[in-house]
Amino acid sequence: MVAVKAIVFADVVDAWSYVGAVRFERAAALYTILTGEPIEVAYRAAAFDAVSEAGDVAAAARITGIDLNVDEVVPADSTDAWRLLTWAEESGADVQRELLHQLWRAHFLEGTDVSDAFVLASRAALVGLDLETADALLASDEMRAEVEQQRDTAAAIGATSSPFVVVDARYTLAGVHSQDDYLRALQSIAAQH
Repeated sequence: MVAVKAIVFADVVDAWSYVGAVRFERAAALYTILTGEPIEVAYRAAAFDAVSEAGDVAAAARITGIDLNVDEVVPADSTDAWRLLTWAEESGADVQRELLHQLWRAHFLEGTDVSDAFVLASRAALVGLDLETADALLASDEMRAEVEQQRDTAAAIGATSSPFVVVDARYTLAGVHSQDDYLRALQSIAAQH
């Protein structure tokens, strides 16, 4: 059985990416439960303009079960976080997703600086990645070109609404949708195969 492949273009410091990705992951899990067909979800870096009001995203997050702490968010460049996430994917999509959720929690719930190398390496270790390797990667320029390429790809395919989901390299879902809408979209895509 060939798994459906989904690539989610998102950002560590974009709250809509967090909310939408959680909803999409839940829809993908529900789809697998209902059909027995797995959906492989991988993440790529994208740069989104923060255009929303904090209140709007906080309300959407609450509905999703995420209690954002918008007052304590530390502005951060997410490039190093994405370098780490790109490396983490080499250990599997599950490891990458777990690390991304750690970074989202650090940024949006705990008011932690996700551009800080110590924070990033510590979170990598929490999900089972090697701390020394993470430190070495962050101290170098490794994976920087890959992250830039991911962002360029996102821009080239018109990923302007966060998150931006590409399913089976053909179908796109732009912006935040409800879990039910994501599920219906996956079912509709499957029906077209």
